[in-house]
Parts: sequence; structure tokens; C-alpha cells
Amino acid sequence: MNLDYLILALKNLKHRGIRSWLTLLGIFIGVTAVVSLIGLGAGLQAAVGAQFGISSTQVITVQAGGVNNYGAPGSGAVNKLTTADAEAMEKLSSIDMAIPRNLETVRIEFDNELEIMSAISIPYGKEKKKSWEIMDIEAEKGRLLQDSDLKKVVLGSKFGLDSNGFGKEIKVGNKILVNDEKFEVVGILEKKGSLIFDSAILINDDVLDDLTGYGEEIDLIVAIVKDADDMDGAAEDIEKLLRNRRDVDIGEEDFEVSTPEAMMETVNSILGGVQAFIIIIASISILVGALGIVNTMTTSVLERKKEIGIMKAIGARNSQVFIQFFFESGMLGFIGGLIGAIFGTLIGVVGVMGINNFLGTELSPVIDAVLIGGALIGSFFIGAVAGITPAMNAAKQNPVEALRG
Repeated sequence: MNLDYLILALKNLKHRGIRSWLTLLGIFIGVTAVVSLIGLGAGLQAAVGAQFGISSTQVITVQAGGVNNYGAPGSGAVNKLTTADAEAMEKLSSIDMAIPRNLETVRIEFDNELEIMSAISIPYGKEKKKSWEIMDIEAEKGRLLQDSDLKKVVLGSKFGLDSNGFGKEIKVGNKILVNDEKFEVVGILEKKGSLIFDSAILINDDVLDDLTGYGEEIDLIVAIVKDADDMDGAAEDIEKLLRNRRDVDIGEEDFEVSTPEAMMETVNSILGGVQAFIIIIASISILVGALGIVNTMTTSVLERKKEIGIMKAIGARNSQVFIQFFFESGMLGFIGGLIGAIFGTLIGVVGVMGINNFLGTELSPVIDAVLIGGALIGSFFIGAVAGITPAMNAAKQNPVEALRG
């Protein structure tokens, strides 16, 4: 019986005028916005996560000046970290290893083209091996740096493309100038989808120090904790140590201690706020669509009085007339939601492809079947609820008066 109501509802909707189909716009726009936003949000979260370039869950990053500086980490700090800070940090019982890192701005010249790039210092010995592990990087061509390398560099995957800014692919064995000194390229990294690492120049620490002269100053310390389950405790130990060494009180820290989870929580919080705002706007659109369905179904009842009269004259009960109009209004919402879900999914897929092109990531679009199913059920429900009053009015029609029209 319900299938008969559905088939009849679809037939009636098929013969509706343009006014009725315009009713779908509010539902369509709202569902499109929600589905596309959530799909894009998932893509953005994955893309931002890839930018950190740290795969280990046992890593705490420490930088001077906090996270509000512009430029490379620690570059805007007045009171910079030092190698002595890293050595003191490594002596903490909760810390296994503290690796000093520097990000320096250098001039790169190749094939008579000049670019300003960021060079990352690479430590020696066991710290070098651990660095490769936590950064999760491999050489796609050539090899990674060795302790004995002096005038040699490893470049990010971007340099192996024609679109690297130099107008020509850089290959293993090519020579480039770094701050006017000649270096040999010994490796090109695999693509990571990170703006930092895909565009990075990796140089051994002492060699980069000779080029830029940062001495004992450090932009960043990567602390590896002994127990991944005690990340918060290790972070507190580091904060207490640095407050004592830098003579600052709680709440006046001139440094930032961050865990990967904390960084992602901040990003997710920002994206969540944006999503909530857009969902509120989308909800207003859906409400407008629901009001449009009320108006359309009310007009439909008036226009189809004779049809209602005939239905009742041949034995249709009030409940059957009610269900018929109830189904029609529900289908209006459902069709609007279906079209919106399709468009929203397409926008989400295209948006993730755009993120991949812009950031160089390789993210896969997320198609959430539960979300789409919920949107369709919700659309039908909104349409059906909006049609309750018009359906009740149709059911109450007096067959004789309805036939007189």
C-alpha cells in the first residue's frame, strides 16, 4: 500500500509546474552545503596533518617565541633556544633524545635562475638515523645524506619537477649554488604532500652552520619521549626545565611546547568552528526550503480540490488522503536532498583534488555513506513535517464541496 502512495506521489510531482520544483532549492542548497563542507573538512584535516611532516607519536616539538611568530619556527624569537637547552632537555628522565634543528633561508641558484628557499639542518650519528625515522622520508632518487657529506645536499620532491621555479628539473648529480657555494645533489626525496619537506633543502648541520652562521642558536628542538603514554608528563617536564633556564614564570613563557595531538586539536577546533558556522547558514536555507514546501503544498490542496473530492467520493478515507499529501511533501524534500547530496559529494571530490594540486598532497576523497544516508532521511523528514498541515487540510475536505470546486 505504501508503495502505491509513493508511486502516485512521484506521478503527481512529475506533472507539477516550475513553481513546485523551485521549492526544492532551499533543501538542495542546504544539503549541498553540509555534504560538501564535511567532505572538504575531512580533506583539509588530512592535508594539514600531512604538513607537520612528523609520523612518530612520541615526538614533542619545542620552539622559542610561541606559535604566533611569522616565518620559520623560532625565527621571530628574541630569546632563542640553544644547544645547551637541548642537552639539558636530553637529561630529563622522560626524554630519550633531544634533536636540535635549524631552518635557514638560503639562496639557491641553478641554470642561471635564483630562488630563495628554506634549508633544514640534519644532525649526525644516531640523531641523523632517528631524524629520518620521525620525518618518515626516503630518497626516491639517489640517497640520503651521510655524516661524511660536506658539499652535498638532498632536495625535496618539488625540485625534481619542471615546475620547481628554475624551469628545469634538477637531477641527482647536478650542481647547485647555495649562498654562492657549489653543492652536489645526491638525492631527491619521495613526495610527502608537505609544503615544508617537498620544497626543502637538507644539509648537514655543521655545513649549514658554516653557510649561515647560526652558531649555538636553535630554531627548533625535537624531543623524543621514552613513554608515548606519558606525552603530557614529558611536556610538563620540558616546560618546567625551560622556565627555570629562561627565568620566566608560569603564563609568561617565551617558548612553545607542542605535541602532534595538541597541534591537530587546534587545527580541528578551527575547522570545527568554520563548519559550525556554515552549517548554521545551511540550516537557514533548509528552513526556507521547508517553508516553501508548506506554501507549495497548501496551494496544491487548493488547486486539487476536485481531485480530493473524487478520491473521497469513490471511498478514500481521510487517513488515505492525508498520507497521499504527506508522501508528496516528503518526496519534495527527499528529491531536493538527493540532488543536493550528489552535488555536495561532487564539490567535495573536486575540492579535495584542488587541495592535492595546491599542496601537492595525494589525499583520497572521502565519501561518507552514513552522512549521505542521513541527509536523505533528514530531507524526507523535513519535507514530510512541512507538509503535515496542508495534508491535514486536504484530509478534512468535504467531498461535496470539493467536487463543486
